Amino acid sequence: MYKTRPLDAVSVVCSCGIGTTTDSNGNYMIRVNEDDSLRFSYLGRATQFFPVNMMNATTGFDIALHVNPTELAEVRVAPKNYYLDSLQNRKDYENIFNYKKPGLEITEGANGNAGLDLDALINMFRFKRNRRLLAFQQRLIEDEHDKFIDHRFTHYIVKKITGLSGEAEDSFMFRFRPSYEFTRIATDYEFFDYIKLAYQDFKRRRLYHWQPAKKEEPIPNALH
Repeated sequence: MYKTRPLDAVSVVCSCGIGTTTDSNGNYMIRVNEDDSLRFSYLGRATQFFPVNMMNATTGFDIALHVNPTELAEVRVAPKNYYLDSLQNRKDYENIFNYKKPGLEITEGANGNAGLDLDALINMFRFKRNRRLLAFQQRLIEDEHDKFIDHRFTHYIVKKITGLSGEAEDSFMFRFRPSYEFTRIATDYEFFDYIKLAYQDFKRRRLYHWQPAKKEEPIPNALH
């Protein structure tokens, strides 16, 4: 089965040496003489020359080119590897992850006498620097924990188990986001079971909030 459509970027070459290309509608304009000829080429494949004096100046000259669909190489998009990213992050911030609050350390001199580590003593009194490093270390750890949760608690898994999508899915994932400790120790079965139970709770809460308000009937006046 063949389909025809306008073809752009076709080269139109005149025997006189000038040329042009077709636009998105397959149209082109070129100045030629009556004794010239035109040749069309696309993707390296050229036609024969067509004499201009054989073309009808009123109705124009249409030509069809057989073009095979362009085959593109397969491209696979893989999700980011959490474990490789985590290892790289640990490597990039190795000094921060391994940072410990400074304290007094006893060192042994060349003569065998014990003494205080002067650098450790100085670091003990660099309070602002120590607080910044500890806060940065804590932030890196929290970020690492968040990424680990994101690695397991994904939209794909939630949608597959619950069937939720859109705003309902976002609301569910925000409200029932698991803790890092549970995410770290739970097996796949336990983790999926948690999502199922959370979904049941989610449905109950939605049903409760979406129940229509009941119309209050007026109480008739009592007769005496």
